[in-house]
Formats: sequence, structure tokens, C-alpha cells
Amino acid sequence: MTHLAVSPTWRGHFTAVVLFLAGLSFGVARADDAVSPIDIKAREYILVDFQTGTVLDSKNPDERMPPSSMSKLMTAFVTFQALKSGKLKMTDELTVSQNAWKQGGAASGGSTMFLNPGDKVKVEDLIKGMIIQSGNDACIVLAEGQAGSEEAFADRMNKTAKDIGLTNSHFVNSTGLPTEQHYMTPRDLAVLSRRIITDFPEYYPIFSETSFTYNNITQGNRNPMLYRLGSGGDGLKTGHTEIAGFGLTGSAIRDGRRLILVANGMASIHDRDEETAKLLDWGFREFVNRELFKAGDTVSDADVWLGDTTSVPLAIASDVVVTVPRADAESLSARAVYDGPIPAPVKQGTAVGKVVVTGANMQPMEVPLVAGASVGRLGFLGRLKTAAYYIFLGPPKAAAQAKAVGPAPAGTKPATP
Repeated sequence: MTHLAVSPTWRGHFTAVVLFLAGLSFGVARADDAVSPIDIKAREYILVDFQTGTVLDSKNPDERMPPSSMSKLMTAFVTFQALKSGKLKMTDELTVSQNAWKQGGAASGGSTMFLNPGDKVKVEDLIKGMIIQSGNDACIVLAEGQAGSEEAFADRMNKTAKDIGLTNSHFVNSTGLPTEQHYMTPRDLAVLSRRIITDFPEYYPIFSETSFTYNNITQGNRNPMLYRLGSGGDGLKTGHTEIAGFGLTGSAIRDGRRLILVANGMASIHDRDEETAKLLDWGFREFVNRELFKAGDTVSDADVWLGDTTSVPLAIASDVVVTVPRADAESLSARAVYDGPIPAPVKQGTAVGKVVVTGANMQPMEVPLVAGASVGRLGFLGRLKTAAYYIFLGPPKAAAQAKAVGPAPAGTKPATP
């Protein structure tokens, strides 16, 4: 679904409008005079509203950073693509190589699924070992099984990253183990997280599983959001290395609204748990989403010149949802702007105007208006009659028209004037 999202410019240097297309663009919604201040003990972070893409707050969001195990989200994305296309099946068995065991197994000293060389392991188990247990060995087995080598799989990761709009990421391995030229940014991780949630709803629930047992060894999911009462957390991935610090890419949903956060460079597990919880609570508390219009809503009517009907409904082309500080939610208003009368013929779906949305502490936002129905041109006799009528009065001249059109209170459709 396509959404338009407001990006208020309270600090005077942010983009005004955000449009969701195939990828995800981010606007910024932070008003020092409308929300309480927030800061967390992270080297870099970003907090994003899932529906509108509005960035609620950020610090160094485009800084290249070692993503540690959070880069396993890219390994998961490529694997999910293979499953969805049928190139891979959950029941397929992949062989654990000596390399996978050496680089990612128990002997490596890193997070592991405790696989043994020569084992044949189902893809489903490997995915759970990668996501829930953060097993480096599971990642390498998946990479080698799909591409022949981890290097070849990294090439696939980089191509896929480019395809889905990750503009500042580069992968050298499937695990996130520290390697030169292996990096991501908080913004890219937020984009990737949204794609996982939207593209693979059938696999996303794996991220919320709190434990997984393989070879009689049970390991718990390290994501603190899954255990905090009332957090609404249901994914995605933690990370930690000495160079990266402690990190979390997480998502939570409360009262039907989802936020995505990425935070990295924290000093301890305690800081990761407490600081991300603080940021998440702040985002849900201080901001709210307002659905202004649904696609197809008629917001006004425009006169038609020489048409077989005298007017045409003006409709919203796409759902319009804005994220604003809770204190400013009731200040939103909208008006329809178009040149009228509109000359016939008019084809349904043709752009004929715009809705301008305004509110406290935000720049005006423009949303296209389209003809909600087709209007034919009058026949010869009709045009002759109209011409005779205007011999003395003169034909109407096109002029800019503006009408107030809502938006309606939350939970209701905007009234049509």
C-alpha cells in the first residue's frame, strides 16, 4: 500500500513529504516544543514509524558501522527470497562443511548453533539457529548451500541490498563477524527490517520465538524486547562484537501501531536493554498516527465545463497517514485545490488537483486529487445549447478553487462538503 507521510520541519532543515514506493524513504518528525527531549546511550540510532516512514529521532543514522550479528538480517532476507521463489525448501538438508564448523562452530568461540562437520541439517533448523541462537555456523551453512561459498553468497547479499534500496551497506560475509569493508548504517537496517516484515509475513514470526533446541542444546533469543512486559516487541536481531559494541534492531507493535528501532555502540547488555526500551516507550508516548484519507475517498466535487454531467467527484489517489507529535494531532486541517470548471471529457483517475494538509509546526503537505469518475463531453446539440446560453453571459473561465475538506476526527471518514 502506498502512503504519504508528513515530515515536519521544526528544526528548519528537513524534507517536508515522504512517499512510500517500492523502497522506503524517511522524513523527520522531531519538535523540541511539542515533545519531551530524548537521548540514549548509543553511538548511533534511529527510531522510525513503520507505517509512514517518519523518523521520530536519530543520531548518526547514516554512519557506517560494524553491524555485527544484525547483518544476519540480510542473510535471512536473501534466504527468505530463495524460499519464496521455490529455489529452496524448508525441508531441504544442507551439509555442514569443515569451514562452517571452523569459522562458526563451537571451536570458534563465537555465537554458534553447535553444528558438527558432516551433519545434514534442515533449512528450517538452520534458519532458527541463525535467528534465535545467532549461530554463525548456521549462517555459513546457509550461504554455502545456496551459493557454493560464503564469498559468492556475499556477492548475492550486495546485489540484493542494492535492489531493495540499501544505499550505504556492504557485505563481506554472512555472519557479521568483524571484517574490513563489512558495514551497514542504522537507516539501512531500518529499511531492511521493514522489508522483512512486509515481504515475508510467513517467516517473520520466527523472530519472536524466545528459544530453540538443537542437538539437545537449548539457547534463548537475546532480544530483550521479547521479554519485557508490555513492550509489544516481536523481532528482530541483537548484535555484539568488541569493535561494534552492543546493538539491537528491534520492532514492536502497540495498539496497532508499529515502530522500528536500530541502536548500536552501547557499552553493555544492561544499556542495550534499558536504553532501547526508553527510546521505544518515548516514541509510542510522544507521537501518534492520523489517518486523514483512504484511497478512493471523495473529498469534494468540481464543476465540469461542457460535460454530460455538471460535476465530477474529486478523490484521493492513495491512503494518507501522517505521524505527528501527539500534542499537535488535533491541529491538522486540509483543503482541496483545483482549477475549475474542469473541461470535459474527464477520464477517471486523471490528476485534476491536490489536497493541501496543514498543521501546527509542520510545512504544508500536498496530496494528489484525481477524478473519481469519467465524464463525457456533451454532444453537438448539447454544446450548441450551452453556447447559445453563454452568448450573452460569456463562458465560465477556469479559476483556482479551494475548499475545506476535513480531515475527520480519528476513526471516522472525512466529511464531503
